Amino acid sequence: MATPPPTSVSATTTAVFDITGMTCASCRGRVERALAAVDGVAKVEVNLATQQARVAFDASRTERAVLVAAVAGAGYGVAAPTSPDTVGTAGRSAAERDERATLRRKLIVAGVATVPLLVLGMSHGALPFADTLAGRIVQFALATLVLFGPGARFLRGAWAAATHRTADMSTLVALGGVSAWAWATVATLAMFGEGGGHAAPHAPFEAVGSIVTFALLGKLLEARARWRLGDAVRALHALAPAVAHRLAANGVESDVPAGTLRPGDVVRVRPGERVPSDGVVVTGESAVDEALLTGESVPVARGPGQRVVGGSLVTDGALQVRVDRTGAETALARIASAVETAQASRAPISRLADRVTAIFVPLVLAIGMATFGIWWALDPSTVGFAVAIERFVAVLVIACPCALALATPAAVAVGAGRGAELGVLFRDGAALEHASRVDTVVFDKTGTLTAGRASVAAIEPVAGATAEQLLAVAAGLEVGSEHPYARAIVAAARERGLALPDVGSFRAVPAMGVTARIDAAIVRAGKSSWLRDEGVDVAPAAIVEKALAARGLTPIVVAWQNRVLGVLAVADRARPEAAEVVRQLAAAGVRSAMATGDRRAVAEAIAREVGIDDVAAELLPADKVAHVESVRRQGRRVVMVGDGVNDAPALAAADVGMALGGGTDVAGAAADVLLVRGGLGAVPTAIALARATMRTIRRNLFWASAYNLLGLPLAAGAFAGLGLELSPVFASVAMSLSGVSVLVSSLRLRRFGAAPREVTP
Repeated sequence: MATPPPTSVSATTTAVFDITGMTCASCRGRVERALAAVDGVAKVEVNLATQQARVAFDASRTERAVLVAAVAGAGYGVAAPTSPDTVGTAGRSAAERDERATLRRKLIVAGVATVPLLVLGMSHGALPFADTLAGRIVQFALATLVLFGPGARFLRGAWAAATHRTADMSTLVALGGVSAWAWATVATLAMFGEGGGHAAPHAPFEAVGSIVTFALLGKLLEARARWRLGDAVRALHALAPAVAHRLAANGVESDVPAGTLRPGDVVRVRPGERVPSDGVVVTGESAVDEALLTGESVPVARGPGQRVVGGSLVTDGALQVRVDRTGAETALARIASAVETAQASRAPISRLADRVTAIFVPLVLAIGMATFGIWWALDPSTVGFAVAIERFVAVLVIACPCALALATPAAVAVGAGRGAELGVLFRDGAALEHASRVDTVVFDKTGTLTAGRASVAAIEPVAGATAEQLLAVAAGLEVGSEHPYARAIVAAARERGLALPDVGSFRAVPAMGVTARIDAAIVRAGKSSWLRDEGVDVAPAAIVEKALAARGLTPIVVAWQNRVLGVLAVADRARPEAAEVVRQLAAAGVRSAMATGDRRAVAEAIAREVGIDDVAAELLPADKVAHVESVRRQGRRVVMVGDGVNDAPALAAADVGMALGGGTDVAGAAADVLLVRGGLGAVPTAIALARATMRTIRRNLFWASAYNLLGLPLAAGAFAGLGLELSPVFASVAMSLSGVSVLVSSLRLRRFGAAPREVTP
């Protein structure tokens, strides 16, 4: 990755470019260097598998047009961007379809011409016409057509690389094809001096056709496989309807492109249609299928004042929705953007392949020249020269930097895409790699291991207060808080029809409680230890509090001025799937632990219920960070699982932070992994998918390396004494399949499921 000195963070923006013309790691490196050299660029990340470049730059020092010019100066192109108001990748998809169509046409032409070349060139005397002057002229014409027609793309690529004083895969293909064509042409011209006899050496015109044809075949197969890398993102975009029924102020309905909607527009959504953009229901009631965000197969009721998200399916009623988010701001677009960002990133393990591929093409050229020199030195005759040329061409053609270059990004792209389909969003390739190595998961309790749907289980007034007074005061305090316990207290008061007092000067003390003023009195609700520090005499509540905590309930002490009014007990039971999640992690060799701000007795009760032995309780947010860091110092690789807001510091301190949340939380997620669907049950799925992705990367790197380590000496004739030789024809076949094999290997991840058996390392 090219990383020049960073610019001012406040002025940094990020742009994504669809690069055209890249064929191998050398191309990627050239694009990275060209972009990194632009003044104001802070970070460049170019992905060969997705053909994209992500550039972070200072918008006050450079602009998009300058970056596009830098890419063009390096010999590559940039596809025109799609409209920012349009959810979808129509422009990029069209460019990819055009590229595949062009490759198909060139492949057909090359294939039609190469078939007779192979028949004539490999007849070995069975077809006398092949070695006559007329036969050679026919072969010359066909080979020339293939090399300078469909093969011109490789010649142009090689020339562009040469003008930039570098070399890439096009260099190897072009040099191999031209070398074979030049020698075959010379051998054919020699026949004129012999009067058209049979004295001239073999002319490898069939190698010329094979090199170009199989290189084109490989590129077409790669393009098709690369297209499938984006299936997950295209599936997300497909959920957004293309047309919206917009209502004018006078109620007249008109159909408009969904991309033209603006905040404030009102749209009608009929049964069986998808909501075109995020918004709030104005009129109407319907069950809405929001499985794309929640994973729940049962539709939820939506009516006036309630939010709906773009892409969700209205099932049994018509709705009028006032749009408040459009284009890239919708939940669906943010999810798709998060997936694309992860797919375009590279995992740290790719650095090894980067170092190898940086010197790969020059090394192959050196091996090819050495091969030619050695074989010609062994036999300086014309026949020996022909053999040396054949070995030289085979070495150039069989070498494939694509396989190494695609090994990591292809697997990351498929893994990230499959994760999105399962409701697991990885921030980048590094998150995938780090998640694959974890051996400890630290869970927050409230809202993570527990359902977060707390309820008031007991009301215990003291000092002469009534239960209604105690609950009303507590609810008045908590109405300004978003904590699950606060919502439970407010809901209990409203169910009883209690009037809530007016409060002022509300203040929440993280992990402790809340304080406010009611009728000029200071009122507090929270932990007894905090109230004691605030000067409240909590002794009257001690016995009740202890008894409630022993039952696994969470006591909340309420005080008016310095006098205790009583204790409320809130129950938040463990999620039904929590015990199974802990069991699956244990089966995978991953230890589970709990870190919570709740009382120890309550925390231990929940821990026993789900099967966790390691409990750290009564922690402030800073204490959670210290606890995570202490676990890491023990040599453990830690995942912290929380809600992504209250636990943000601990999520950042862990090796991997996982946040539970819906699709609407994507933009603000302070985690490496966001569990959009599946809730707690997605934790082992995320770890299993990360491990499967890393296994795929290691397998890709192994086979790509083994292919080149075996193929190069075989093509160079190192095993000729054993009768093992590789002609340029078969070398070109092997070359075309090497990069494809890596992509096909990566695409196997699309079959990854959430079954427990796949969690194991």
